[in-house]
Amino acid sequence: MPQIKILPPDLRNKIAAGEVIERPASVVKELLENSIDAESTEIRIDILYAGKRLIRVSDNGKGMDKDDALLCFERHATSKISSEHDLFNILTMGFRGEALPSIASVSKVKLITGVKDNPIGISLEIRDGTIKDMKDSPAIGTTIEVRDLFYNMPARKKFLKSNSTELFHIIDILTKEALSHPDIIFNLNVDGKDTIILPVSSSFKERIMQIYGNEFLSDLLEVQTGEHGLKMTSFVSKSNSFRNSKSHQYIFINKRPVKDISISSAIYRAYEGILPHDKHPVFFVFLDIEPSKVDFNVHPAKREVRFENKEIIYRFILNSIREAVRRERIEHSEQFTELPEGQLSIKEQDVSFSGTVAKPSEIISEPACIPYFPSLPFIFLGDTFIAVSGKGGLTLIDHHAAHERILYEKFLKKINLNSYQLLFPRQITLSHKEYRVITNNIDILRDFGMDIEDFGHDTVIVRSLPEELEESDLRGILSDTAACLIEGTAADKSLKEEIAARIACHSSVRGRKILNQEQVSQLIRELEKTEFPDQCPHGRPTRIFYSLDDLKKLFKRK
Repeated sequence: MPQIKILPPDLRNKIAAGEVIERPASVVKELLENSIDAESTEIRIDILYAGKRLIRVSDNGKGMDKDDALLCFERHATSKISSEHDLFNILTMGFRGEALPSIASVSKVKLITGVKDNPIGISLEIRDGTIKDMKDSPAIGTTIEVRDLFYNMPARKKFLKSNSTELFHIIDILTKEALSHPDIIFNLNVDGKDTIILPVSSSFKERIMQIYGNEFLSDLLEVQTGEHGLKMTSFVSKSNSFRNSKSHQYIFINKRPVKDISISSAIYRAYEGILPHDKHPVFFVFLDIEPSKVDFNVHPAKREVRFENKEIIYRFILNSIREAVRRERIEHSEQFTELPEGQLSIKEQDVSFSGTVAKPSEIISEPACIPYFPSLPFIFLGDTFIAVSGKGGLTLIDHHAAHERILYEKFLKKINLNSYQLLFPRQITLSHKEYRVITNNIDILRDFGMDIEDFGHDTVIVRSLPEELEESDLRGILSDTAACLIEGTAADKSLKEEIAARIACHSSVRGRKILNQEQVSQLIRELEKTEFPDQCPHGRPTRIFYSLDDLKKLFKRK
């Protein structure tokens, strides 16, 4: 008896659905992309019970006539490609014709659609991939309702996460599509409440501002360039605006959100020598490439791509972003070296290590990276390290890492953590996903001395802060805290420890800030009082000591 048999259509559709439809957010993605391909200028998404009960996507696009409406739920039925040539010249978001039949095989679907020049539209109801009801219905554009996702696949349904987690994934999908299509109005309604409303924006830059706020945008460099048939608009971290997580990293190829290791690697390499090993840049990369030079038909969910010449794209992105970061770094350094009147500037005067002005004939080389202030008993090496001479040797201190350790233990143990009311409360705009996480966990932040209130419209009000956070990047703190709450923590760290480490990192004194003698002395004293003074919360050394014997060995003296 033969062992091989052809699977029935309903089982084939469910297998295909397992590749394409992973969770409610997968349905939202496929329906949004269909609406975008239909040339919609306004798209509304209604969600009930995190999409488990209802997902409704309505648009004002081209719509479908009766014949197309009946065909669209057939496997591999599509209007977007017609030949093998089209498959390697993709101009649309979708092209396989798998989304609608896959969705219909694991949910209860209702389609209402109509074209602009025909007042009589059509309404279809589908169960288990089969049309159960059909009638005329006036419509312009398309509305698709997806109810009771995975109602006929209980094994798949039980793997869905909590409502808050599934909703975060939906918001993430909508954010990606909205970022890459600034010319479309998006409206997300969750459980009867308007949650995200994004009007038309004139550019990628304006869309980023709509979603994340102007304060977030001000920490980004805009890079626009083009060559070799490539065109790129990107927004990347300035050299002092790195994050503790990868929560704000987006790559779009021809407006399609993708993940690509080579592009991410090129961006990280552009910050070589600047980016600390435990930090991450923010980036939004919008790359336009000739469709025939990229293959989107690699992953069932179209998350990955294959390039005809990966090396050209890698070099193009690396060189473009590295040059922009280098220019920003130089501009910042020029501002940094303009010291107040009365202090010695290395650009203006030649300084010997005795603190006296040296004669031109006495200068061997210019110590360009060592701003030395003769009134202080220490030397700044570059903009991060302090060399302190003491009994028995030399101590090198990373003042940022040292301050991190001090603040980490203060926040964790609530040692001398004094909060004060802000005279002018701060309004902080977050992405919607971050906003929901923060407003749901206000009590956790209160434990760290931060009094925060929900202001609505993706905005919170900060009313009081610990003194240590007075000059900190509050938006960065809240964003990193939200990422921590979403992603969870490592097995060897509690949530409180992880959040304390992230807040301490944002609050600690930054490189390029020159401390005076009193501040350095206080830093050293407070570091000595900590439980683990030799390491920052992330495991980096805070200080390295060289005894006189160590120094003699380095200079080959016995």
